[in-house]
Amino acid sequence: MLFGTQASAQIRYSVPEEVKQGTVVGNVAKDLGLDIATLTDRRFRVVSGSKEAIFEVNQNNGALYVHSHIDREELCQGSGTCLMELKILVENPLEIHYVIVEITDVNDHSPIFPEAEQIFDIAEHTLPGRRFQLHTARDPDAGVNSIRTYTLTSNEHFEVNIRQGEASKIPFLVLKKSLDREQKDKHTLLLTAVDGGKPQRSGTLNVTIIVLDSNDNRPMFSQEVYQIEIQENVPLGALVTKMKATDPDEGSNGEVKYSLGKTLSPKVYDIFELDKVTGEITVRGLVDYEENDLFELDIEASDKGTPPLTGECRVIIKVKDVNDNPPEIEVTSLSNTVPEDSKPGTIVSLLGVKDSDSGVNGKVILQISNNVPFELKPSYKENTYSVVTKHLLDREQVSHYEITIKATDCGDPPLSTFKTLSIHISDVNDNSPHFEQNPLHFYLVENNVAGESIFSVRATDNDVSENAAITYHIVREGSQNDVTSFLNVNSENGHITALKSFDFETVKTFQFHVVASDSGSPQLSSNVTVNVFILDQNDNAPVILYPLSSNGSAEGVEEIPRNANAGQVVTKVRAYDADIGYNGWLLFSLQEVTEHSLFALDRYTGQIRTLRSFTETDEAEHKLLILVKDNGNVSLSATATVIVKVVEPKEAFAASDVKSATNHDEESNVTFYLMITLASVSALFIISIIVLIAMQCSKSTDYTSKYLQETNYDGTLCHSIQYRSGDKRYMLVGPRMSIGSTIVPGSHANTLVLPDRRRASTEPKVQSGDWRYSASLRAGGVMQSSVHMEESSVMQGAQGVLVQNWPTASSAADPEGGEVSPPMGAGVDSNSWHFRYGPGGPGAPPPHLKPGEVPPEAFIIPGSPAIISIRQNQGGEDDKSDFITFGKKEEAKKKKKKKKEKKDKKDKGKDDGDE
Repeated sequence: MLFGTQASAQIRYSVPEEVKQGTVVGNVAKDLGLDIATLTDRRFRVVSGSKEAIFEVNQNNGALYVHSHIDREELCQGSGTCLMELKILVENPLEIHYVIVEITDVNDHSPIFPEAEQIFDIAEHTLPGRRFQLHTARDPDAGVNSIRTYTLTSNEHFEVNIRQGEASKIPFLVLKKSLDREQKDKHTLLLTAVDGGKPQRSGTLNVTIIVLDSNDNRPMFSQEVYQIEIQENVPLGALVTKMKATDPDEGSNGEVKYSLGKTLSPKVYDIFELDKVTGEITVRGLVDYEENDLFELDIEASDKGTPPLTGECRVIIKVKDVNDNPPEIEVTSLSNTVPEDSKPGTIVSLLGVKDSDSGVNGKVILQISNNVPFELKPSYKENTYSVVTKHLLDREQVSHYEITIKATDCGDPPLSTFKTLSIHISDVNDNSPHFEQNPLHFYLVENNVAGESIFSVRATDNDVSENAAITYHIVREGSQNDVTSFLNVNSENGHITALKSFDFETVKTFQFHVVASDSGSPQLSSNVTVNVFILDQNDNAPVILYPLSSNGSAEGVEEIPRNANAGQVVTKVRAYDADIGYNGWLLFSLQEVTEHSLFALDRYTGQIRTLRSFTETDEAEHKLLILVKDNGNVSLSATATVIVKVVEPKEAFAASDVKSATNHDEESNVTFYLMITLASVSALFIISIIVLIAMQCSKSTDYTSKYLQETNYDGTLCHSIQYRSGDKRYMLVGPRMSIGSTIVPGSHANTLVLPDRRRASTEPKVQSGDWRYSASLRAGGVMQSSVHMEESSVMQGAQGVLVQNWPTASSAADPEGGEVSPPMGAGVDSNSWHFRYGPGGPGAPPPHLKPGEVPPEAFIIPGSPAIISIRQNQGGEDDKSDFITFGKKEEAKKKKKKKKEKKDKKDKGKDDGDE
């Protein structure tokens, strides 16, 4: 009445089963008086349940037609009338009409017997009129199409008799004439079941009668019908009841065996089992009350007589309901996503619950079993509930809920069912972007590529989607010198790009601010302070100090006498690097040389020596290409070229003239003079060798050799050169020094004063304050002592020059016994090592420099020797002979002396030639 529903009188149609799909049953719209033109607009339709609709209506003409296959035996079991009630629905206004369709039977099944053959054992003395029940045929058809009659093959002893039962006709075999076993012991008959359809259908049963000797008593049950109750779900093998039949006969004629009737439903045989000896009925399969609550069993008891006699009874088994079905929860509707700002009481889902059990076993109680911010509200309709929010939600704390619904029935014991609802909480922009650290610290290597990303910032937002989409921008202060004007940030990923290359010497650190904003509504933001520290890089190549020609190229010419011994120092390559730390440590390597077996280069000091003595076959000029590289991660290098010219000493000119004269005599082919000349030259050569050996053997190791080879040299970055001149000893060292050495505090000196253990001294001499870089180092043998590096001390350059980290110095033990220097921290009055890079005392200003020259106090040249002077007295006047002094003046004197020697040799040669 609320919806304006109208119901009209029922209309009834009839349609036979097995008709084709699309067959028209009747025009419902016409019979109901509906306007056919409005059927489509009013949504004229048949309302059916969950099963497939058998009938449908045509909205164009209002006809009711068959939509799917019709099987009366499947729809309506039994012989009664098969009626289907259809609900016809139209809208605007809403009307409901009920239509009854009767499904008429069609003779589409033939009668069928449960077995193909039935055997009877009949005693020969059986009196006529005895009846034997035959198998009943079954025909699913109803009415006239069901079984109408039974016929038996014509014979003189038997006939068929039909008894009308409640639901079917039961045939009996009737003995009309006594049997004579001696005449015939077996009779074969054919029983035919015929239905009443048109055309008729039939089924046959082979009946075999075996004639036996007499057995005149059959087993008897105490009653014809037994009624028993059992509970459903009884365990398999459980005893239902025990049947007992009695037979007054004796012997085998009185022994009874039991069997189930042949005409029972197949399900009975699957669920129950009868012991043929004991008569016990036990459970064989699952007993389910919801499937079948009543079973009827026909029990036959047969004796073992000849022929056996049979008695029958019926057992009715009623099944009692047990609470064995848990409740079922059905989700009618569900909102999978709920905004986190939803108010309490917002409906999330609608639920329905049902239980297949009956009585109290079907009553259900529903509840939420876990701790969630949701609750159940019962609806006005029974077994219907709604799930609503209990209080405010927060997606950032919990973004997803699993709501567990528990349904429990009222049975004993109660059964429960769980249903889980998955609820997602949608986001609302209620969180600002967040930086994990504030401020942020980044380290940037200088000389970065302009326009490339140098680092990135990242903020997080607990929100999702657009509310968590973060954009970045740099806070600009507006000043032209502001470093942020050279920075740019990618608004999407926070990558910060530098628009210029930074220089550590110009800017060492700077600071700026980055703001992160989300894309929610309203927009939220936060900022972070970024501190950037610039790191130094190896961006300065080594600079060659010597050799350096007048045109600025690193190329020099050195002269060495041909009679120089092995180990003779040819020259020393000097270089420096403006970088600090390891980037300023230099290594020397020999790239090209005309004779590898003749020259060697010290990789740490840059010193070039001879490996062996020169021979007459060696070339007079050798070119050496030296590579100088620093120790940075990416090494930078420079090259220097040294041309070594081998010159003849004065003593060699006479031998040369003799040789020339000898060659001239050989050309004259005068045998006598040739023999004399060869003998003279040989004798002179042998005498010269003997004299040279004697001179070498007579030299003292400590005083006659200018340079002594160091025995402890290990090839690492630890090197020194010791030099003796008379009663003084000097040491040239590189950047590594031993722990025992001392740097005079407050000075920029580079002079190491080494105590001389060989001689005792009473008065110290005053330090000499003058020395210069040498253009070359010419000496005899070289003695090196080990100097070890320790990463601990710092040597300060001149004012305005970066601090250079250098290791502390320690001297090795003196080869002659004892330590070389006093302990670290010794005063000025004690024997100590002093570093000096120029004239004057400690702290004196550097000398006047020419354009392009580098002040020596501004750096420490890795591999360059410092001058170490050993003095017994430090008082009195400076004695310049206490130091090895090198420089352009000294070099010019040496070159001038060499030229004079060459000239003297030439003059001597001429004089000898004149003679």
